Amino acid sequence: MKKLVFDYEMRLSFSSPVTEHRFQLRCVPNTGPRQQVMDVEVSVEPQCDLDTEIDSFDSIVMTGFLPQPHTQFNYEVKGIVFVDNSNTHAEIFKPLYRFDSCLTQQGPELRTLTEACRERLRNETNTGSPVDVSRVVMDEVYNAFTYAPGSTSIRTTAEQALAQHKGVCQDYAHVMLSVCRHLGIATRYIAGLLGGEGATHAWVEVYHRNRWIGLDPTHNRMVDDNYITIAHGRDYRDCMLDIGTFMGNDVKQTQWVNASVHEQKD
Repeated sequence: MKKLVFDYEMRLSFSSPVTEHRFQLRCVPNTGPRQQVMDVEVSVEPQCDLDTEIDSFDSIVMTGFLPQPHTQFNYEVKGIVFVDNSNTHAEIFKPLYRFDSCLTQQGPELRTLTEACRERLRNETNTGSPVDVSRVVMDEVYNAFTYAPGSTSIRTTAEQALAQHKGVCQDYAHVMLSVCRHLGIATRYIAGLLGGEGATHAWVEVYHRNRWIGLDPTHNRMVDDNYITIAHGRDYRDCMLDIGTFMGNDVKQTQWVNASVHEQKD
């Protein structure tokens, strides 16, 4: 078990004033099967009232409204998380994680990679469990990609990212989700934090023996106590940390994010 202190900040700058700004945030880690969250502080600028609820994926969702003109929107979340992967609690199985989602549907590139994974699995031993199979998939995905910030967007599908063989953590996760699901493994997308990334991170979890086990295809390794979960879902669209609408005249946006995670030893 590790005690992790985290601080996540997002700043959104507008080229001209906006009004009627409605936003939704999924940026607060929630206590769950592998972590306990404490002492969370959330601040939003400009200040406004926040409505908080829990969605169907057990994510904390905060919504707010800023009617007045503003040229910048900021939020910051900080707190403490105790992470203990070795004592992850059991969860009920949900069949929806066995099927394609909007961003993970297969085309020619994904079908080719899936067949390559099947062929490799035929020639390897000790690959009977979902975790063992997923480790093979993770390795194939890792070797199929070059990490290239800016090469994809939040709307890029797994098929599109694999076709160019480059992307970011979101793309690695989407491709792995797709292949695992077509090999019959229930797999879900995770948005969270990892020390040293400087921003949010994404990985996957596979269902095995009534528990969700994390794998990180971007780094080709199992998830350990250094990872903080913020949200999970079928793909990125269920886990968007911030989304909103506003009124403005030919407005351009510039986003800045910073995330820090470090272990605190008492």
